[in-house]
Amino acid sequence: MRQSASMTVTLVVMGVSGVGKSSVAAELVRRTGWAFVEGDDLHPESNRAKMAAGIPLDDDDRWPWLRRVAAWIGEQEAADRSAVVTCSALKRSYRELLQEGHPSVRFVHLLAPPELIAARVTARMDHYMPPSLLDSQLAALEPLGPDEPGIGVDTTGDAAAVAERALQQLGGDMPEDRAR
Repeated sequence: MRQSASMTVTLVVMGVSGVGKSSVAAELVRRTGWAFVEGDDLHPESNRAKMAAGIPLDDDDRWPWLRRVAAWIGEQEAADRSAVVTCSALKRSYRELLQEGHPSVRFVHLLAPPELIAARVTARMDHYMPPSLLDSQLAALEPLGPDEPGIGVDTTGDAAAVAERALQQLGGDMPEDRAR
């Protein structure tokens, strides 16, 4: 569906840990100039501590965090700002919460083979989420449904190439005045 030039868009860059959300989101922000928040920064300290200890988050841990992400999206919409946010958004029910009352939301689901993701997670330094939690995320992941607003993007190549593919695939769902 084609959006008017004045409508805001919020790109929720989603996927499992290590798929490249932060890198691709940074490139999207560089290209568009839009507002940005790293969804991980909205986690309460208790969630970070749990993940750092190698304990997967459950729904009771995730719902308050997802509400914080949704509130941030609402703030951007209220200010008439297009935005980019990283958020695993692993389950459809999580994505429904992020969309509720937020017409600007478009999901950018980053896709990569589990072996590549595992290699990326293992190579990361100074991240609170250990590689041991990847399997739990892969098990929880529910791919975007055909009725959900968004796209799946192959993460082959560097972040610039992935961001370019995402912007091309989104095409008509983007404001006319987005920076390039």
